[in-house]
Amino acid sequence: MSTEVSGVGYQSKVRQVLLITLLLNLLVMGLKIAVGLWTGSLSLLADALHSVTDSANNVLGLITNQLASPEPDREHPYGHQKYEAVGALGVAAFLGIACFEILKGAFERLLMGGTPVVLTSGALWIMLLVLGINIIVAVYERRVGVRLGSKLLIADAHHTMSDIWITIVVIAGLIGVWRGLDWLDIFLALPVAILVLHSGWIVLSANLPWLVDEMAIAPEAIHREVMKVSGVINCHSIASRGLLGRQVFVDMHLIVEPTDVVSAHNITEVVEQTLEQMFGPIRVTIHVEPPNYHEEHISYQ
Repeated sequence: MSTEVSGVGYQSKVRQVLLITLLLNLLVMGLKIAVGLWTGSLSLLADALHSVTDSANNVLGLITNQLASPEPDREHPYGHQKYEAVGALGVAAFLGIACFEILKGAFERLLMGGTPVVLTSGALWIMLLVLGINIIVAVYERRVGVRLGSKLLIADAHHTMSDIWITIVVIAGLIGVWRGLDWLDIFLALPVAILVLHSGWIVLSANLPWLVDEMAIAPEAIHREVMKVSGVINCHSIASRGLLGRQVFVDMHLIVEPTDVVSAHNITEVVEQTLEQMFGPIRVTIHVEPPNYHEEHISYQ
C-alpha cells in the first residue's frame, strides 16, 4: 500500500533516490566495463551496455521528475503527472535498445569469431560485488517507489531487477568459461537479451494505460458509492481516467431530488467528498439533472 506524498516533498524524495541510484549505477557500469575489457567477455560487455542504460534512465528520470509537478497550472490545468509515465516509457525504450545491441554482438561473435575470454578469480570477485550493489539499488528504489506511489521509481527498479538477473547469468557464464566452456560466453548472451526484452514489456504495459486514459475506477464502483449519498436518485454517464492513488479525474451526470440550485450544489459537494474518501485524490465534474430525468446506462458504452 503506497503512502501519498504530494508537492515539492514528493519531487524532492524522488530526485534524491534517483541521484543515489545514479551514482551507484555509474560505479557498477565502470566496474563492468573494466572487467569486460580485462577479460574480453562478450556477455559481460553486453551487461555493461545494459548498465549504461541504467545510468541514462536515472538522468532521464531526474529530468522528467523536474517537470512532473503534481499541481495544475494555466498551461497544464490537469497537472503534470503524465511526465512520469513518459519517463517510464523512456526506460522501456532504453531496454529495447540494449536488447538489440546484445543480440547484434552475440551474432557477430558467433559468425565472425573473436578473441578468447581470459578470466581470473579477481574478475569473478568484482562481479559478485557488482551483483550485491545491484540488489541493494533495486530493493531500495522499489521500496521507496511503492511508498511514494512513483511510477518512475518502480519502473526503474524493474530495470535494475533485470540487471540483477543479467549479472547472475553473466557470472554463471564466466564460471563456465573458467572451467573451459568457452562457448558459454556467446550462448548466455541470448538469455540476457530475452530478460532485457521482458523488463521492457513490463514497463511498457504498466504505463500505456495511464497515457491513453484507460479507465481508472470501474463505473459500477463509483455508482455504488454515489448512491449512498442522501438526495441522490441516480447517476450515469460515468467516466474516469488517471492513476488511482495519485490523481483521478471523474465525469458524471447526477440526478438529485432537490430542484433548487443551492440544495443540488450541496449534494454534489457531499458526492465529491465521498468519492475522495473512498478513492483518494480525485477531481470530479458533475452535471446535475432534475428528478424526472431517466437513464438506464451508468457508463459510456
